[in-house]
Amino acid sequence: MNAIDHPYWVWIFFFVTVLSALFVDIGIVNRKSHVPSRKETILWSVVWISLALAFNVFIYFQVGNHTGDWNVAMSQAKLFLTGYLIELSLSVDNLFVFLLIFSFFKVPKKYQHRVLFWGIMGALVMRMIMIFAGAELVERFHWIIYLFGAFLIYTGIKMFGNSEDNFEPHESAVVKLVTKYIRISKHYDGDKFFTIADGVRTGTLLLLVLIVVEFTDLVFAVDSIPAIFGITTDRFIVYTSNIFAILGLRTFYFLLADLANRFHYLKYGLAFVLTFIGLKMMLPLIAHGLLLMVGEASVSAFADLLRRFLANEYKEAVINISLLVVAGSIILSILISLLIPAPEEDKAVEEEEA
Repeated sequence: MNAIDHPYWVWIFFFVTVLSALFVDIGIVNRKSHVPSRKETILWSVVWISLALAFNVFIYFQVGNHTGDWNVAMSQAKLFLTGYLIELSLSVDNLFVFLLIFSFFKVPKKYQHRVLFWGIMGALVMRMIMIFAGAELVERFHWIIYLFGAFLIYTGIKMFGNSEDNFEPHESAVVKLVTKYIRISKHYDGDKFFTIADGVRTGTLLLLVLIVVEFTDLVFAVDSIPAIFGITTDRFIVYTSNIFAILGLRTFYFLLADLANRFHYLKYGLAFVLTFIGLKMMLPLIAHGLLLMVGEASVSAFADLLRRFLANEYKEAVINISLLVVAGSIILSILISLLIPAPEEDKAVEEEEA
């Protein structure tokens, strides 16, 4: 989990790649507000996933050439892929909340693309602040990683429960706060965020939706960022994998909007992933406690195993296991969702919502 010193030009290359892709997407392909077709969303989904995988290959060769250690390069590539899968799966799960927000505010589909785009631009800044602040805290106060681990275990166990955290946009504190201090109209004005009403510059309903989406993403980050810190504390890997996952979210929203309810077991896969990562973050503390119990000077095989683990001798094995567990849990939960129908009570709820 030791961070690699990535040169500044690598950071610049990352931002140029991301901003160039966003410019092509929103400035050329989606310059005019429209409802993307199924073919278009599939194509862009392939583009965003391919871009992330290509960047993963770039990390492998860049780290290998920079350090001269290709084993380290492979480890970094695996960490990026694991982090990307975690963030992508958590982001896909967040589609349910985005669906609820857009449905509640009756946002026309042709304007949803614009809201999600600017939501991503805001996420680029917010997540950088949170990730760098979190990484700095972990470096200064390593015990915080155990708090993150405990939080993830709590979140994972809570997700296993049947209780749902129903998000009611009109009851949201952020909606009440915004409408209290910002003049917001009760209708849309095309894809504009601001309009002129009675000679006064006023925020449109689309602006309120954007603010709610940004706040929701901030709440999501509270879960997702500690999760990836359980994989690595390397700022570059954490931030880039996080952003590449978010980039594809806008396109995946339109691709999966009609299929989201079919992934009814995905939340259990994500619950298992969060619990697993939380336990993984707690392992050094548990191992140290067990070593104290058996005696630090013990010559037993178990004590030797604990000492080797605390010395990071099994680092590569831990990375491989993490990647397999994360990918396997997500794939398995999706396959089970497609093969096993939702329980009757869940179907009734979905039909009522529809």
